[in-house]
Amino acid sequence: MNEAEATVVILSAKVASVAIIFGLVPGFAVAWLLARGRFRGKSLVQALITLPLVLPPVVTGYGLLLLFGTKGQLGSFLENTFGIVFAFRWTGAALAAAVMAFPLLVRPIQLSIEAADPGLEDAARTLGASRVMTFLTVLLPLALPGVIAGAILAFARAIGEFGATITFVANIPGQTQTMSLAIYSLLQSPTGDVAAFRLILFSIVLSVLAIIASEWFARRLVRKRG
Repeated sequence: MNEAEATVVILSAKVASVAIIFGLVPGFAVAWLLARGRFRGKSLVQALITLPLVLPPVVTGYGLLLLFGTKGQLGSFLENTFGIVFAFRWTGAALAAAVMAFPLLVRPIQLSIEAADPGLEDAARTLGASRVMTFLTVLLPLALPGVIAGAILAFARAIGEFGATITFVANIPGQTQTMSLAIYSLLQSPTGDVAAFRLILFSIVLSVLAIIASEWFARRLVRKRG
């Protein structure tokens, strides 16, 4: 692997890692709401969370461009208030990856929370544990296999993100050119086949390892439920 390929791989790992780290807290909150919440419109919320999986990625990327672009309301607010810029930056690639991977992050966590016995939380509360302590000592450990499985799946999805990223932040080498975008660029070049093949092999190995790890945690979840 040469320096240019290493740059692409490192950038892809950084984008995917940031996407998952910042997605974990809202992902867990949404998963808890869907698993334990009883409210009107729950099916609609579930559908909205799943939407990035079924929408064409270009549509999601265009939506992000309208919202978080330099002329978007949220984008201009974040830039003027906090100095955070998404357009044509790696941070925008991380945002696009987080949105596209969010359904895969939420679903395993939701299943693990549904599998956790609410009676254990009630028992902890009866013994005097606060809500925070009950969450940290009862619910979070029970949901941990789902959290890990969801994070691994979402990381693999974020690594392979293409459509929303290229629409939102373009394909800029060293800035927004992640592994999928680099493969696309290399395949457009008459001499890029070998380098593209190496990146393709690396992405396949990474995806297979992620699926194996996710399946292992899913089996643990099933055994815990059974």
